[in-house]
Amino acid sequence: MINSSSVRSLLVSLFFALQAILLAPANSATLEASATKGHHVKQSTRQSSYLQRHPKVKSATVGAGLGAVAGGATGLLTGRGVLRGAAIGAGTGAGVGLIRSSHTMRAHPIAKDVATGTAAGLGLGWAAGRRHSTVKAGALGAAAGLGVGLFKHAQ
Repeated sequence: MINSSSVRSLLVSLFFALQAILLAPANSATLEASATKGHHVKQSTRQSSYLQRHPKVKSATVGAGLGAVAGGATGLLTGRGVLRGAAIGAGTGAGVGLIRSSHTMRAHPIAKDVATGTAAGLGLGWAAGRRHSTVKAGALGAAAGLGVGLFKHAQ
């Protein structure tokens, strides 16, 4: 079930996922400030990075990286294929990243948790098995998301 090529594929997908996360430039822009009476001006001497200017792309990229790792590990453990699992996990992770960063979903935190759980459950179920297990895993993820949402946000 576990051979050297599947371990190598998992390590490659892990490398690319970590590369996407770790190589995002840090906010190291130097700031120059000048102050006058009642007025403060900040000027950056460095341009912001692409991911700083596009937060949705950043959240989708980070989600895809983490999803690729989770999907690859799921595919490896179930014997369904590391690359297949990593591809499914990357798509699912990008979707989860966009759900978590959505402005509309910020207004509805319990629905955000349910949608996150559903998407994560569907992705892991799809990476692990066939159609029926995918639907069951999605339902289980929705129930887990609802439980987490109610626990965190119920008054």
